This record gives sequence, C-alpha cells and structure tokens, in this order.
Amino acid sequence: MTLRIQIITLLFSFFYGALFSFVLTIQYRFLYAKEKWFQYSFTILFVLVMTFLYFLILRKINYGILHPYSFLSMMVGYSIEHLIHLHLLSVKNIVKKKET
Repeated sequence: MTLRIQIITLLFSFFYGALFSFVLTIQYRFLYAKEKWFQYSFTILFVLVMTFLYFLILRKINYGILHPYSFLSMMVGYSIEHLIHLHLLSVKNIVKKKET
C-alpha cells in the first residue's frame, strides 16, 4: 500500500470516528422517550449500518485492508469530537448560569 493511500486511510478513519461520535450523540437524544426493545433494536441497527458504511468506504479507498492504526485513528477522532462536544456543553452551561 502506498504512503498516499495510508494517509488517506488515516484521515478518513479520523473523520469517520468524529462523525460516529456526533451521530451517536444525536441518536441517543432521540431514543430516550422510546421503549426499551426499540432502543436496543435501533442501537444494534445503527452500529451495523455505521460499521457496514465504514468498511464499504474503506474498501473503495484501500481495498478493505484493515490496519491497527486505522482503528487507533478512528478512536482518536471519536475522542476528540467527544471532548469538543463536552467542552461546548460546559461553556453553554457556564454562559447560562451567568445570564440568570
């Protein structure tokens, strides 16, 4: 695999991890009012679709070759987006408290 394809794989995995974290946050907000069986089935379906989409795009990029660094890159993207989300929520709560 060439260096160019490896870099593209790393960047794709990073941004896909961030996208996964963002979509997961939105998904949980919609599921709180539903029944338990709906939560479980929708979560399983969500994970299957997101995994299938990841491998489908990865197959187009580098013929579906998996490397440990692509998973590491995805976890870093997930973590960074999650930390940004938590930071924005804390800033929003601080601003709300100062206004009242």
